[in-house]
Amino acid sequence: MSETGASGLGGERRPVPFRGGGFVLRPHRIAGAAGLLALIALWQIGSTRGWISALMAPAPSEVLAALGVIAADGTLAVHLGASLGRIGSGWALGTATGLAAGLAMGMFSLARAAGLPVVSALFPIPKIALLPLLILWFGIGEPSKVATIALGTFFPTAIATFSAVDGVPRSLIRMAQSFGVPAPRIVWSIVLPGALPGILAGFRITASIALILVVAAEMIGAEFGIGAFILQAGNLMRTDQLLAGVVVLSVLGLLVAALLSWAEWVLLRWR
Repeated sequence: MSETGASGLGGERRPVPFRGGGFVLRPHRIAGAAGLLALIALWQIGSTRGWISALMAPAPSEVLAALGVIAADGTLAVHLGASLGRIGSGWALGTATGLAAGLAMGMFSLARAAGLPVVSALFPIPKIALLPLLILWFGIGEPSKVATIALGTFFPTAIATFSAVDGVPRSLIRMAQSFGVPAPRIVWSIVLPGALPGILAGFRITASIALILVVAAEMIGAEFGIGAFILQAGNLMRTDQLLAGVVVLSVLGLLVAALLSWAEWVLLRWR
C-alpha cells in the first residue's frame, strides 16, 4: 500500500481503530445490582405512598421483617431443609440418568435410533401433571416428589447432552482414530471436553426446573417445604410471608446460578 493510502489524503498518519472487539462480553455487575435496587426502591416508595395495596403487595421492608421472623423462629430452616433435600435427590437422580442416556444417544447409533423418539415424545409432557400418578405408584411421601423432580430433569439433561455430544467436531475424533487412540481415551479427552459447555448449559436449565417442580409438588401434597409454606401463607392471606418465601426461592436460584458459574469457570478454563 502506498504511503498516501496508509496515511490518508492529507499525508497525516492516523491510527486505524480496532474493529475486532465486537460481541465481546464484559461483566457489568454494578448495573445488575443497581437495576434490582432501583426496582425495590420504587416498590417501597409505591407502598409507602399508598399507590400499591399493602394486602396485595406488602412493602419490601415488611417482607424483610417477615423473613427475619421465620428465620429467627426456625420455620425457614425446617421448610428450606425439606425442599433442598428433595431438590438434591431428584436433581442428582435425573441428571445421572440423563447424562447416561444423552451420552449413549450421542455416541451410539442404535441408542440414538431407539432412544431419541422416546425422549422427544415424552419430553413435552408437563411432569407435574404426572404427580397424581406417581403418588399412586410411590405413595404420598418423599419418593413421589423426588420422582417428579427426577423426571423433570432427566429429559432436558438427556437432550442437552445428546446435542452437545453431537456437536463435537467429527474431524477431531477421526484424527484421534487415525493415530490409533483408544475409544475410551477419545471419549475422555475429546468428546467430553467438547460437549461440556453444552452439558453445563443444560444444568442451568434443569436446576431451575427442579426448583419449579419442588414448589409445585410441595403445594399439592407436603407438610414441610418452601412450596407448602407459600401455599399455607396464601391461604391465610399472609402476603408478607408469602413474598418472603418467594424471596427465598429467588435467592436460592441466584446461589445455584453462582455455583454453576463457578463450575464453568473451573471446568472450562481451557477455552
